Amino acid sequence: MLKYILRRTFYAVITLLVITTLTFVLMKALPGDPFNDPKLKPDVRQALRQKYALDRPVLQQYGIYMSNLAHGDLGTSLKFPGRSVSTIIKDSFPKSYALGWRAMLLATTLGLFFGLIAALNHEKWIDYIVIFIAIVGVAVPNIVMGPFLSYIFGVKLGLLPVTVDKTSSSLILPVITLSLGTIAFVSRMMRTTTLEINGQDYILTAKSKGISKLQIVFKHIIRNAIMPVITILGPLFAAIITGSIVVEKVFAVAGLGEYFVNTILSQDYPMIMGITIFYAVLIIASMLFVDIAYSFIDPRIKSSIGGGD
Repeated sequence: MLKYILRRTFYAVITLLVITTLTFVLMKALPGDPFNDPKLKPDVRQALRQKYALDRPVLQQYGIYMSNLAHGDLGTSLKFPGRSVSTIIKDSFPKSYALGWRAMLLATTLGLFFGLIAALNHEKWIDYIVIFIAIVGVAVPNIVMGPFLSYIFGVKLGLLPVTVDKTSSSLILPVITLSLGTIAFVSRMMRTTTLEINGQDYILTAKSKGISKLQIVFKHIIRNAIMPVITILGPLFAAIITGSIVVEKVFAVAGLGEYFVNTILSQDYPMIMGITIFYAVLIIASMLFVDIAYSFIDPRIKSSIGGGD
């Protein structure tokens, strides 16, 4: 098992290195630079380029950045002078995380429940309702759903705040908006796997023995149908966190997503690199954690690892 964990960790580090390099190359491929403002005098522009080493060859810039990164230095923001990228991430990410973990909890709970209920009532009205919800959740993007919910529940009915403040009620609309796509995805997957498990021979045998439906559902169906869902919970959580960029814009959340959008528009290289690397670490770490946890949950995988994988 230790060998398995070390190998997965090694692959994770290599993946992060590739993502960092690709992001740097793509960022440098963009036309212009952060100091192309025509209002800046040529000598001021040149001084700023020298200060941030943007006047050096690209390979040298890459070497400097990777050297600083190895020492935990993500650089200083160009758009917010005097503020380090690490500090901005540290201050803003908790607001994104507050939305993310709530949306993930809601999405996982409702998604598993809807998927299970739909499968157990296959081709009945409940099943059709869940399928409709899943289609809407996938088809309608956050940029549309967010303003729609804000208008209905915030403006027309006046039930909920349309911007996030210090009250817990202000998180309801952005959390719902952020979770809808994941609810649809999880419910569809849970429905599919439950239908597959429900048709297995051992389930049919259990039914023929007169075992109650509740016992079959909780002892056999759920524990097997939920396994594929577990494998994607880590990436889903990271996706919800990174997907909050649009939601933060709609509901005026001063989170990391807000900074990400602004820094891309202003070509703030250190911020773009820092946030991209931070998100990449979240996604890779989530996938690594689930990969390792799944090997403990599923005896078959644990056995194959022990057998020399």
